[in-house]
Amino acid sequence: AAVFETYWASGDFEPFDADQFRERTARSDDRPVSAIPPTELSLRPFQERMLERIAVARAHGHHRNLLVAATGTGKTVMAAVDYRNLRRTLPRARLLFVAHRREILEQSLLTFRHALHDASFGELWVGSDRPTDFEHVFASVQSLTASGVDAIDPTHFDIVVIDEFHHAAAPTYRALLERLRPVELLGLTATPERSDGFAVQDFFDGRIAAELRVWDAIDQQYLAPFAYYGVHDGLDLRDVPFKRGTGYDVAALTNVYTADHVWVGQVIEQVRQRVGDLSGMRALGFCVSVGHARFMSDEFNRRGIAAAAVWGETPGDERDRALRDLRNGNVAILFTVDLFNEGVDVPSVDTILMLRPTESATLFLQQLGRGLRKADGKSICTVLDFVGMHRKEFRFDLRYRALLGGSRADLVQQIERNFPFLPAGSHMELDRVARDVVLASIRSAIPSNFPQRAAELRSIGDVTLAEFLDASGLELTDVYSGSRGWSELRRAAGFLPDEPPDTRYHKTFSSALGRLLHVDDDERLQAYADLVAGEADLTTLSDRQQRYTRMLLASMYHQEAPPTPDEAMRELRRHREVSAELVELVDVLRRDITHTTVPLQPDGPVPLAIHARYTRREIQAAFGDGANLIPPRWDSGLKWLADSMVDLLAFTLDKSSGDFSPTTRYRDYAISRDLIHWESQSATSLASPTGQRYLNHEALGSEVVLFARLRADDRALWCLGPATYVSHEGERPIAITWRLEHRLPADLFTQFAAAAVA
Repeated sequence: AAVFETYWASGDFEPFDADQFRERTARSDDRPVSAIPPTELSLRPFQERMLERIAVARAHGHHRNLLVAATGTGKTVMAAVDYRNLRRTLPRARLLFVAHRREILEQSLLTFRHALHDASFGELWVGSDRPTDFEHVFASVQSLTASGVDAIDPTHFDIVVIDEFHHAAAPTYRALLERLRPVELLGLTATPERSDGFAVQDFFDGRIAAELRVWDAIDQQYLAPFAYYGVHDGLDLRDVPFKRGTGYDVAALTNVYTADHVWVGQVIEQVRQRVGDLSGMRALGFCVSVGHARFMSDEFNRRGIAAAAVWGETPGDERDRALRDLRNGNVAILFTVDLFNEGVDVPSVDTILMLRPTESATLFLQQLGRGLRKADGKSICTVLDFVGMHRKEFRFDLRYRALLGGSRADLVQQIERNFPFLPAGSHMELDRVARDVVLASIRSAIPSNFPQRAAELRSIGDVTLAEFLDASGLELTDVYSGSRGWSELRRAAGFLPDEPPDTRYHKTFSSALGRLLHVDDDERLQAYADLVAGEADLTTLSDRQQRYTRMLLASMYHQEAPPTPDEAMRELRRHREVSAELVELVDVLRRDITHTTVPLQPDGPVPLAIHARYTRREIQAAFGDGANLIPPRWDSGLKWLADSMVDLLAFTLDKSSGDFSPTTRYRDYAISRDLIHWESQSATSLASPTGQRYLNHEALGSEVVLFARLRADDRALWCLGPATYVSHEGERPIAITWRLEHRLPADLFTQFAAAAVA
């Protein structure tokens, strides 16, 4: 029932009107060049999440951003909505949209008109069409080049959108990009990697601002589901030279693969088992090198399976012929080497052979993605990944986490439980030996204990925390494991004095820093850095800053603390080692921010941000709950602050773990982006003061603020912000529907919806 309610409340459904339905479904042979559909242009959750990632990037100073999404996933729709949002902050918002074909430009212009509800928006500049106003121009790169890009004022256009940005290697695109200086540049592409060495990301400081996750595309039926089989192939790669960052030595690896003819027989046998009839197979095999690709092609042909090999330097006519033969079924498999340009994109590919050890997440997803294009008669893509015995430095976790998400601990659990959380229709399976190899790799590929991490730091040198994480492949949770942190790691590596400061609170502070890893809003991070680095008397700070102080101190002190905030802050500042570490930690946390936030009280003293995370102690300190520095224990999910006239409701969405009875397991969930279903404590009646306060909070002048976490073992809760009463059912407990003042971000709704929880 809860899942049905969530589906019914989604934007996919609206009241049925027979006349309106007939009007919308009427067929017409006329191409609607300027017609605007009567419906609102809306985004799916994954599209909204991608635009939010771009907004986060802009908030952190990145104004050249790349959006990567598969063909057919609505890149132009996202660009149109992004432009609509930017118009609120850019007064002129002059637009240049660039593509290479008239059809793309005409369709894009329609999409933007739909998004803006303006049938006269924009002008075409393609062929014989030429703009007159030059305010909002949809231009072909050919027309811009013919007219001379040097004639364009570099700052005339505030927003520039380049469709199919992978074409930017061409001289025409390069000349345009070097000329223009927009406020915001947005690149759109489905293929950021190319075989000619051109890196699309180089135009964007090496970054991809937003990328469509494979799961989202499969869930939305933009891509075909897949069946992935990790197969142990018996090859021993432990003596092959390996360099972190670049991987195995290609020449040595090629020698291993091309020396074993028996291995090819194992590959073919696995293909027969998983695919069956090879005559109808359309397969791509990704190899280590040109020599490896040729070897595999020769061996398959020798064994009666039609094959060919292509790579970046293959002559164009020969490559086109091979691709044609694959489409037509004259060839069952093409073996290739990192060939990811548009020419190798064959939607009918239904089998992928991963014949090389790939730890690059980008490469892994690109290889997988070559088989996920939808095509008539194709229901699923079979993926065979051949897993050998690897060196301990090899990182399986990088590629699997790019696909599955979550932490390394989550990944281990997924593998141990045989991948229970996948999109409908998809399957992942590792054979027994491959499973053991992968698990061992995940547990040993990076320094797994404190002495090993200290040795890693010693080998890298006395660097910053951010530099160490980048160089080592470790995460913050690895550095802050147990009661130790960055300073202790530096001490063990020989970069700090052997003996830590002998003070009353040093151990308390050192272990407390690991409790700050959830902090994810800019204002608070800056406030914390300023507090420990400054010398200001707390009495001179604003009420909002003093509450930030209490939030920080409530996290830094555990059981006991100095009697006043001023004394407690002086004690913290006196620990220079801890203060310096906190400033470094703030720098790392700032670059990991993933959501745009909204102040809970923009002009008030409570310094919480909606869609940021907080512990219960921090929430209490922010609301001024209790006179002591250490807030009173808050064990239940409910807290009434009479002085502030606020009900704080903190709840756990997924109660499948922890001490929850089956009858309370699915009571709290997101119905839609705006609506939350929540149940009170089982003893709360409608007539009780608490029940009346919930139902009549607006009339009583009190406020309700919601906080939620997905799992019981999550330390911090997401601040969902103020909510208002909509309706209720029953009592003891009361089931209440709340309307959020600020809609849930798309990713949080996806996690919190009943469909996800169930």
